[in-house]
Formats: sequence, C-alpha cells, structure tokens
Amino acid sequence: MGVFNELLEVIDLSKNQFEGHISQVQFNTSYNCSDLVYLDLSENQLGGEIFHNWSEAQNLKHLNLAHNRFTRQAFPRFEMFSGLEYLNLSKTSLTGQIPDEISRLSSLSTLDLSENHLIGNLPLLSIKNLQVLDVSLNNLSGEVPVSLLEKLPWMERFNFSYNNLTLCASEISTETLQKSFFGSSNSCPIAANPSLFRSRATKYKHKGLKLALALALSMVCLLVGLLFLAVGCRRKTRMWEVKQTSYKEEQNMSGPFSFQTDSTTWVADVKQASSVLVVIFEKPLLNFTFTDLLSATSNFDRGTLLAEGKFGPVYRGFLPGGIHVAVKVLVHGSTLTDHEAAREFEYLGRIKHPNLVPLTGYCLAGEQRIAIYDYMENGNLQNLLHDLPLGVQTTEDWSTDTWEEDDNNGIQHVGSEGLLTTWRFRHKIALGAARALAFLHHGCSPPIIHRDVKASSVYLDYNLEPRLSDFGLAKIFGSGLDEEISLGSPGYVPPEFSQAEYDSLTPKSDVYCFGVVLFELITGKKPSGDSYPEEKDATLVSWVRGLVRKNRVSSAIDPKIRDTGLDDQMEEALKIGYLCTADLPSKRPSMQQIVGLLKDIDPAGN
Repeated sequence: MGVFNELLEVIDLSKNQFEGHISQVQFNTSYNCSDLVYLDLSENQLGGEIFHNWSEAQNLKHLNLAHNRFTRQAFPRFEMFSGLEYLNLSKTSLTGQIPDEISRLSSLSTLDLSENHLIGNLPLLSIKNLQVLDVSLNNLSGEVPVSLLEKLPWMERFNFSYNNLTLCASEISTETLQKSFFGSSNSCPIAANPSLFRSRATKYKHKGLKLALALALSMVCLLVGLLFLAVGCRRKTRMWEVKQTSYKEEQNMSGPFSFQTDSTTWVADVKQASSVLVVIFEKPLLNFTFTDLLSATSNFDRGTLLAEGKFGPVYRGFLPGGIHVAVKVLVHGSTLTDHEAAREFEYLGRIKHPNLVPLTGYCLAGEQRIAIYDYMENGNLQNLLHDLPLGVQTTEDWSTDTWEEDDNNGIQHVGSEGLLTTWRFRHKIALGAARALAFLHHGCSPPIIHRDVKASSVYLDYNLEPRLSDFGLAKIFGSGLDEEISLGSPGYVPPEFSQAEYDSLTPKSDVYCFGVVLFELITGKKPSGDSYPEEKDATLVSWVRGLVRKNRVSSAIDPKIRDTGLDDQMEEALKIGYLCTADLPSKRPSMQQIVGLLKDIDPAGN
C-alpha cells in the first residue's frame, strides 16, 4: 500500500488481502490528509504498529482497523483523534488495559474492542453519545461500572460476553441472567441483550417519580428508605463475598471433584486442588495448579464447554496472565502411569509445526489426563462447513443468540461473509492439514499416527491458518482406547477396521480419513447422514467414488464455491481423495505424496 492522493476524504480498502505494515500507509505533509474523515482498512492482513506516523490525520470521524494482523501492542493513544465518532479495533491484537482516557472521545457513538487480549477493569466510559459498545472475547475482570449500567437501557447494542466480569444489579433476576446472558467465566455471566434493560427503563422512571414524592412528603421516609436500601445492598454484598469464599474453599476441599457435560460425567480424584500442579511449558515458573484450571473454566462449567469429542470434553478458559487456552479432558482414563503420561505430554509439547495446534501444557488430575492447548480463535472446519458463527464452538443451541443480528461490529457469520466460498481458501485448508499429517508420519521418529482425523480436528488460528489438533493423544491412553478407536467416527472409518484379521493401526488409516475430509471440503457435505443425489443409504465416500468412476465428478462440487474456471482443479482434488479412500491400504498414497499432489493444484495459477 502506497501514498494516497491529496484531498481524500474517504478511504475504504476493507475486505481485501493487503499485506505489509500499516506504516506503509503514508500520511505526510506533502498531502492534505487533514481532509480525511473516513478510513476503513478492516479485514486485511496488515501488520506493524497501529497509528504509526498518522499525526496529520487529525480530523478522522470514522476509523475501522478490525481483523488485521497487527503486532501485539498496548492500547494506542487517541489524543490526536478527538473528533472520532466510530472506532472499531476488533481483533487487532490489543493487550493491557483500556485507558480511562478513552472517555475523552466525547463524540464517540460506536466503540468495538472485541476479540483482543485486554485485561483489567472496564473504565467508566462517560461518553454521552455512545450507542454501540462491544468488549466481548477479552479477559476483562471486575464489576461493570454502575454509571455504564445506567446507560445501557438507551443504547442500541452492547456486548460484554466472554470475559471475567461480574454484574451486580439487583434489578436483574438470576433466571433472567441465565436465559438472556451468555458466556462469562464468572458466576454472574455478562452478555448482550439490550431488550432486557430497555424493558426496565419505564420502571426506572417510576422509581424516580416515587423518590421525588417521598422527598416532598417527608425527610424521615427518605432516610428510612435509604437505610433500608443500604442494608439490602450490604446484605447482598456479604452474600456475594460468602459465595466467593465458599467457592475458594470448595476448590481446596478434599476430592474427588465431579463435573457433568452434556453426555457424560467425569471425576478428578484430587484431594486438594492447590496441590495438583499444572505444567505450562513456556512459563514453568508461574506455578499454576488445578485451582487455576477450576477458576479459568468456571469450575468446568457447561457454559465454557466448547465441544465433546472421542477423547473427552473441551473447555475454553483464561489462565492468570491472560493466557487463552482450550482445556481437553481425557476422560477415559489412561493405562500409563503418571510418570509415563507426563513424559509423553512433555514429548508432544516439543513437537512444533505451523499446521499443528501447539500443546501448551498438561495436568495429571487423578486418573484424568488434561491436555492444554493454545486456543484457536476461528473454530474448526466442521463448524465452518455447517455455518456456525466464526470462532464459536459449542454444543448448545446458538440459534437465538444475538451474534447473527450483529452486522459489522459483532462476531461475523461465516455463511454470510463467505469464507468458504472460494476454492483458494478450501485448498489452503486441505494443503495445511496434509502438511501436518505428513510431518507426523514422516517428520517424527517414531511416526505419530493421529487415529482420529476428521473435520472437527482441523482448526483455524487467529490468522486463519489451518492447524490439526489432538495428535498423539491416543498413545497417552496406552491400550485403554483401542476399542473406542476401532469404532471410528461415523463416515471416517477405514474399511480395514471391520476386517477380522486387522490388528494394528498404520499411517494409511490416517490417509483414508484425510481423503474423507478432502471430500467434505470440496462437496460441502457431511461424511454420513447427508443427502447424496441419486443415491440411497450411501456415505460421502461411496457417493463421490461412484461419481469418479462414472466420470461425473464435477457434479459433486459444492455450489457455494463461486470461483470460475477452476472446476478442473477441484475435480483433480476429488480424484486425490479417491486415491486416499482406496479399500486396500497399500493402494493409498503416503501423506508426503498427497502434499505434492495438492501443491501441483495451485489456485493462484503460479
């Protein structure tokens, strides 16, 4: 991106693929950038520091830098942009606290700071014109300021979800909180639901009228009322303190701890939570314990549950210091000793590849082995293919959540934004997953067989790079998971699993499963139980393989892929999947060969 022409008032370069440092957007005195009032560089791949050398662009009213790849940095200073009316810094790698100086932007009507790494308390935000506020998906803590709560009934939209915030508002019942608010890691969840507060706006007005009447009638009544209110608030505060204290005591009580998910109950046979260490590989001196895991996941609450897989449930959490993690509990129990399991976790933690989800740490909680991973902000391939909101991985019904109603300032909807409507993006996912498996099969000694390759184990990180998860976990179970693995995941089971003489897993089993994922990527259909034209009681594999044999492979391509002139590449990719899903393992190519075949299909035409 180069130098802009003079006298520009509006610049909108959003939703492109621009790269490089944002400092390459040159604002200098040879161009009259003081006329610039509207700047939108959102949804690109810009890096570097925010607001580097922008001293001349002081008349901005609309600034949108959301969803870029900026360097992690503290909250920028805004003194030069005192006239801002719209500010969107969603997903711009902001860290640290939101400064109190943000309230000096007195003209601000929209403020979106979601999907960052912000910590600390919310500032007072005494901005009269503020109508839209989104601070979701951060690591903010403390109480929502009362002055801000008072503004909510008259705001258009707000979202405090997925933080460690607490809400102390007696007008909101526990039942209403549970129904209308979502995703906090504290016992008082915070989320977006303007209608809840608006429904009480009239009530507030009536209260004000009654108070005025009480003042006019008698000072004594006022004092009695204030005293009653003070006693009530004090009682409520004490109840909250008792609740918090009892929660901390519960963490240190003798175990076992029992937790329920949607499909199972698992137990951590821990005598005292603070005595069980949590190992974080890159931060060995922080001395985390099982107590921190309980706090990070709200006592492994269902509200933090991301998914339930073959190995066990996965929870989202924030460890102290703002470390955003996915916590996978291996609920089946391991046949390895604690020492053997720890050694295996340490080995897996040293395995690094750009297309693997890194193992951040682990915890040995009784018989349960707990794997801790970097959190993948953009969900997994299964969610993407089935149009779940970007970054949302949940086992609950999300159809009534407010995310779908947010246009540009909330969590974007993958189906409407069209992330998967280009062959280039789907090819990128396929090639990344193939490279990950090739590394496990050919770059590790001894080779690592994944054993459960499927769409839900392919994740997208902050930069939408594909990453394969759950590698090496099967070995931690020893022989304890053999029966579970032999059942396979529906639609992904290699044919050799059903043969009586079959007695061991090989890398070619992973190759078959990858072929199913490749079919799923190109057709947009589920591995089983979907509708396959002109086929009854079919699976995705049998349907596509039949079309390949009939030379009608083009009819299997997902109509959502809007690229023109690239059907031949997608047909070639389906044929690669055909090779991967051969009945005989010996007929399937290796993952190294598959990487080569996919690289030969270059959507960019290079």
